[in-house]
Amino acid sequence: MFEAEPFIDEKVKAVKDQVGDGKAIIAVSGGVDSMVCAALASKALGKNLLAVFVDTGLMRKDEPEEVRSMLTEIGINFRIVDAGKEFFSALRGITDPEAKRKAIGERFIRVFEKEAKGFGAGYLVQGTIAPDCIESGTDGKKTIKSHHNVGGLPKDVGMELVEPLRELYKEEVREVARKLNVKASERQPFPGPALAVRCLGEVTPENIAVVREACFIVEDEIVKASKAGRMKLPWQYFAVLLPVRSVGVRSDDRTYGKTVAVRAVESSDGMTAAHSDIPGSVLNDISKRITSEIKEINRVVYDITDKPPGTIEWE
Repeated sequence: MFEAEPFIDEKVKAVKDQVGDGKAIIAVSGGVDSMVCAALASKALGKNLLAVFVDTGLMRKDEPEEVRSMLTEIGINFRIVDAGKEFFSALRGITDPEAKRKAIGERFIRVFEKEAKGFGAGYLVQGTIAPDCIESGTDGKKTIKSHHNVGGLPKDVGMELVEPLRELYKEEVREVARKLNVKASERQPFPGPALAVRCLGEVTPENIAVVREACFIVEDEIVKASKAGRMKLPWQYFAVLLPVRSVGVRSDDRTYGKTVAVRAVESSDGMTAAHSDIPGSVLNDISKRITSEIKEINRVVYDITDKPPGTIEWE
C-alpha cells in the first residue's frame, strides 16, 4: 500500500542528492502533479529552486492568476513568463495531434532553457507521472500520445531532468498533495499541452478563445449542479472545439457556426475511464449557455465514449 509520508522523505532526499549544491528550475502549470513536485523540490532545494509558469496563451480562464496565488502560498521563488506569441507561432498551420504535442514540448524546453541560463540552473524538475511515460511509449511500449514532457521533449535538452513523481499514478499524487497541504490537491486534471489538445484542427488565438470560454462554462455549470445535489462531480469535465461547422439559426438569421463537444469522465488513474452520466437538465443548461454566450458556436454535442476505445482528451 502506498504511504505518502515516507515517499515525501525519500524523494526530498533523492532530489537533494541529485542536484547537490546546484540550482534547478521547475515547470509548474497549476495542476496537482507540478504543484506537488514544486512543494517537494522546494523542501529539498530552498532558494536554489526557481518555479517557472509559462503562460502559453493556451491556459484556462484566469489560470495565471490562480497559479500566482498558489505559488505565493507555497512560498517558492517563481516567475511567470508570457510566451503566448511564441507558442501560437510554433503551432501555426499544425493540425496533427502528435505534431502539436511535439511542437509544444520543444517550445517549453526553449523557454525553460532561457530561464535556466538566467538563474544559473543545470537541472529541470518536472511533474512527470507514470501514465505520461506509459502513453508516450517509453520502455518499449506502444505510443498512444506523446505527452509534451516525455515524448514531446527535444533530444538536445540542455539540462538534467529531475522527475520525483515518475512512478506515481494520479491518486497517489493526490495523497502526497494532501499530506503537503498543497491547494491543488483536488483540482481536476488538465493536460500539459493545455487547450491546444481541446482545439481540434489549427490552434489559433481565435479558436483558443472560443474553447477557453466553453470549458469555463462546462466547468462552472457542472460544479454548480454538483453543489446543488443534481449530480456527482466527475473526475474530469471540459469542452472540446471540433473542426466542424453546421447550419443554424440565430435571431431569425442563418448561421454557419462551430461545434463544441461536452466531455466528462470517471477515473482513478487516467489509464482507463468511463464516461460520466450528466443529467439531461444540466446538459441543457450547458448547451443554452454556450450557444447564447459564445456567438461562434451554434451546436453542442455530448461525448459518451469510454477509455478505451477513446482517450480522455480528444488529442
